[in-house]
Amino acid sequence: MTTVLEVRNLVKEFPGVRALDGVDLDVLEAEVHCLLGPNGAGKSTLIKCVSGAIEPTSGEILFQGEPLPPGDPAGSLKRGVATIYQELDLVPDLSVAESIFLAHEPRRGPLLDLDRMDRESAALLARLGHDSIPTRAKVGKLRPAAQQIVSIARALSGDVRLLIMDEPSAILDDGEIDTLFDVVRRLTAEGVGVVYISHRLDEIRRIGDRVTVLADGRTAATGLPATTPTDQLVEHMVGRKVEQLYPDRPVGTDRVLLEVRGAKRLPFVRGVSLEVKAGEVVGLGGLVGSGRTELLRLIYGLDELEEGEVVFEGKRLRSGHPRNAIARGLGLAPEDRKSQALVLDWSQTKNVTVSDLRRFSRILLDVGKERETARAQLRALKTVPDDPDRAVRLLSGGNQQKVVLARWLLHECRVLLLDEPTRGVDIATKAEIYRIVAELAGTGLGVLVVSSELEELAHICTRVLVMREGEIVAELAGEDATELALLRHAVAPTEKPDLVEEVV
Repeated sequence: MTTVLEVRNLVKEFPGVRALDGVDLDVLEAEVHCLLGPNGAGKSTLIKCVSGAIEPTSGEILFQGEPLPPGDPAGSLKRGVATIYQELDLVPDLSVAESIFLAHEPRRGPLLDLDRMDRESAALLARLGHDSIPTRAKVGKLRPAAQQIVSIARALSGDVRLLIMDEPSAILDDGEIDTLFDVVRRLTAEGVGVVYISHRLDEIRRIGDRVTVLADGRTAATGLPATTPTDQLVEHMVGRKVEQLYPDRPVGTDRVLLEVRGAKRLPFVRGVSLEVKAGEVVGLGGLVGSGRTELLRLIYGLDELEEGEVVFEGKRLRSGHPRNAIARGLGLAPEDRKSQALVLDWSQTKNVTVSDLRRFSRILLDVGKERETARAQLRALKTVPDDPDRAVRLLSGGNQQKVVLARWLLHECRVLLLDEPTRGVDIATKAEIYRIVAELAGTGLGVLVVSSELEELAHICTRVLVMREGEIVAELAGEDATELALLRHAVAPTEKPDLVEEVV
């Protein structure tokens, strides 16, 4: 079988950091080559070098036997290398069709051929199983899952011979992942080589042919079959065994910390009631679009309730006032930590202390005390690197999540709302986050966690609530919450929710 991509001894140095330290990789035509590695291993830097987004310091990248133009993304795309990044690079104010054909729009003379763009966009979306997405809708009005589909359609709008996909399933539900895999299989049947990056080992086995593992900017293993046992893959990734992925399930007490009574905000939340008790981890499962994130936003006060109330330790919280929730002891780690929870150019210290600056000042801010207090919280979570002055932008996804958690530990919150806390982090960091959540529950905190990974909910939660079409349709004890049982309750008997959301 012909080799479509060859990477030889690739090195990329940034000031003070060697992100890639001699990486080797071969990708064949018609194969799905999976790329694994812990956060910070160099996966994103590698694919940016291949796609031309950044220029390597040294080494060689050959595509179909010829060198790719370094630092030239347009040149790589023209040669047939398309990349779908984890952070989608879509323009919110453009239409779906305009986004798909951005930078290579069909024209009729000097004018854009909008009718052709609509027709061809509709055909690409139908190919992906999402012909219900309107081609003239603004991308900014689409749900994240629909935006991912548009990004894939954009990559397929040219003559692709190598498709690089960075965590493409992170915001998709099970049905959408099946559709994605069908598309990948059709592409490989046409001879396209695919580089597939994912932290989900079950996906690797379902879609992958071979696996390459990166660790510390080097190739730790390459050419492994996708059926390689989990223990072996983990050892390559982290250099040691992860003895126990899931900690003991928290038991909880009878003391109710948080009550939600008849919460309603149409169209996504339709009269939800629930309780979170001290010392327990309550899971919130369901498909994308079932209303889980919208419910957390209502509890926290980011959105205003149309009906119902949220009661915290016996006292009603003011709807639509997150400051009230924070002051009372409620914390939120949102789904998109980069845009919703962190100031990326700020230091770790500033991101940790931002919700509780009063404790460090009377008239002037005690910068030394602020820094040392933040460092203690970051060290407790084993945040890497141990540098409270380092900009959060330079941290891996897992360590960015730890910064968000450190903020609420510092604030001494009593109920923590976690929305997709392990999205985009490697398996070793997942194990650390599971441990942290269990330890927090052990101190008497209540935790309400949203996750699209049903296996995760089944193992870490005291109880799991399942949402469907804005309502809680089932409650399962942790020991009864198998993946199959959760999925059966989550699957809607009616049509899938529209992927176009209202503008708030």
